[in-house]
Amino acid sequence: MQVALRSDLTEAFILLGSSISALGIILPRRFFRQENKKGSFMALFRGCFLALAVASLLSLATAQQPASSKHEPALDVTSMDRTIDPCVDFFQYSCGGWIKNNPIPPDQSSWDTYSKMQDENRDRLRGILEAAAAPDPKRDTSAQKIGDYYASCMDEKAIDAKAAGPLTPQLDRIAQLGSKAEIPDVAAAMVDDNVLFGFDSTQDYRDASQVIAEADQGGLGLPDRDYYFKDDPKSVDLRKAYVAHVQKMFQLLGDQPDVAVAESQTVMRIETALAKGSMTRVERRDPKNLDHKMTSVEFEKISPDFQWQVYFTKVGLPSLGSLNVTSPNFFKAMNEELKGESLADWKVYLRWHLVHKDAPFLSSAFVNENFAFYGKTLRGQQELQPRWKRCTQNVDNDLGEALGQVYVEKYFSPEAKQQALKMVKEIDTAMAQDINSLPWMSAATKQQALVKLHGMANKIGYPDKWRDYTKLEIVRGDELGNVERARKFEFNRQLAKIGKPVDRGEWDMTPPTVNAYYNPQMNDINFPAGVLQPPAFDPTSDAAPNYGDTGGTIGHELTHGFDDEGRQFDAQGNLRDWWTEADGKEFVKRASCISDQYSTYTIIDDIKINGKLTLGEDVADLGGLILAYMAWKEDTKGQNLQPIDGLTPDQRFFIGYGQSWCGETRDETKRLRATVDPHSPEKYRTNGVVSNMPEFQEAFHCKAGSPMVNQNRCRVW
Repeated sequence: MQVALRSDLTEAFILLGSSISALGIILPRRFFRQENKKGSFMALFRGCFLALAVASLLSLATAQQPASSKHEPALDVTSMDRTIDPCVDFFQYSCGGWIKNNPIPPDQSSWDTYSKMQDENRDRLRGILEAAAAPDPKRDTSAQKIGDYYASCMDEKAIDAKAAGPLTPQLDRIAQLGSKAEIPDVAAAMVDDNVLFGFDSTQDYRDASQVIAEADQGGLGLPDRDYYFKDDPKSVDLRKAYVAHVQKMFQLLGDQPDVAVAESQTVMRIETALAKGSMTRVERRDPKNLDHKMTSVEFEKISPDFQWQVYFTKVGLPSLGSLNVTSPNFFKAMNEELKGESLADWKVYLRWHLVHKDAPFLSSAFVNENFAFYGKTLRGQQELQPRWKRCTQNVDNDLGEALGQVYVEKYFSPEAKQQALKMVKEIDTAMAQDINSLPWMSAATKQQALVKLHGMANKIGYPDKWRDYTKLEIVRGDELGNVERARKFEFNRQLAKIGKPVDRGEWDMTPPTVNAYYNPQMNDINFPAGVLQPPAFDPTSDAAPNYGDTGGTIGHELTHGFDDEGRQFDAQGNLRDWWTEADGKEFVKRASCISDQYSTYTIIDDIKINGKLTLGEDVADLGGLILAYMAWKEDTKGQNLQPIDGLTPDQRFFIGYGQSWCGETRDETKRLRATVDPHSPEKYRTNGVVSNMPEFQEAFHCKAGSPMVNQNRCRVW
């Protein structure tokens, strides 16, 4: 349940697991399993995702803007292509002009209206950070931390002078391993989800009020376990390119070419075995598949060759009684590898993952080689993003609430927050009306659905209580040291929650983030201040396109609470079936209609959308726009709405929605997203939705049989 994502936005959310970490992009935490802050591409909200596209992003124009910002209307007629029949291709009709006038920049793998919004936001953050980085004895502690972190990251000359030197302590530690029994010591020191496995804290599936420990699959350098097994020519070539990249990284560490070749094969062999034991993304979309609570003793029996008690003690949990193990088969596979592979080969594997996760913070040679594979080969980017963009993102990743506090003061007005809440409440009311009117749902299930709906928390802008970074030491001039200490700080902060009640005021995204999300275990909708900015909502515009864009996003997030994953959690966030058996079957039938529809769409070449992977987002897109339409009609009831620019109010509503998806994606990234992204491509998030709405057919006078009129209309909510 993700965040509704929209294209690349900072490219921080759908990208690819380890490659996100490899590009220096660290994702929001926790509930985005395997696409999260520590490395691998989240596995969809602990079975579902948010996680880079960035989706229906809510945006409110009452937020303050820099004087230099160019006004962009909620509906831009110059972005349209009126030579296209909207009943044939509504996406192209809405966005043809935008796509023509906005080619993908060389440092992006895709580009859309919200990518531009993200770039503008990044400029704001850059101004804050440059001011904070200026030497000033009067700086407060927060300014010192974000300023010194940014300054350290920007000092490329000093970073290049150190080359691979900052890795020496950890490399020495790996080299000194005397037996495989000592691997847990190194794993505990390498605080990163993608080093062998993931370890974290999480809400208990069966008691969402409590926090427990969790062990999860990980350990891969490619974006997804399927990359190790697909046998089409492009996948085979990509694996060869990956092995070549691993070899080059070992050579940058000083290994001879022939040695590095053998080492890269070792890495591929071990990772392939770990991938074989990993769950697929579709399997992880069902939260029941991730719920395996057991005692630490039971866990040790699954993988006895890994000294778990040593690991738990090293990470500060010597008395851990129980934990959730999301993927038991992965840890069985890991155990077989521990037994079967030599100590020398495990040292190779650990060296690779050390340099892999730290490459973005090392000298230019490492950064450039890292980008050559994860940016250029895997995603089609032509150029590495400027250092200031990467450094700005890094500060937001590691000190996001310290940076966010300044951001909110400058760019997020109280009026924006109130206007956001107003629209959320309107969509909420529409959802209640929709539930009550559903002909296929029984009264008993409707009652439970309304309890959940009314129990949802709406979190707007920023947390009520700011995070305390006092214990995080930031040293000017120590780039990798700052990154490592930030990782350790966050790791310890998460583990400190274990055994304690859940803090329901906490956020999984930072305030400057241009994105939004629904968390099923928290049962809350979250809209950071970064996304509550123009141009998605324009106060000078008529309401129609505002509701089509912003309203659709709000409805999208709300609907996530009732999609195929969200519906499995109750109002308190517990994994509990509150549906009657008959209603559950009716839901599955209606959801299958959507899955079947989207599975017919081609992404690129002969690659189709995996409708089972994208089901939650597709359900939320359709449900969200239906709710937004209901709320818009209620908000404008009795008003004498007139055409504008030759477009009726209803047409403007749908074009507002269509233009929220304007953008293009490089072919390499299309292939990547086909495997890892739980969101459908922007074209189908537009056309797939409107083709199911009779209101759209009526608005544009589309005849039966038109491409934008689904003959077997789907609807869940």
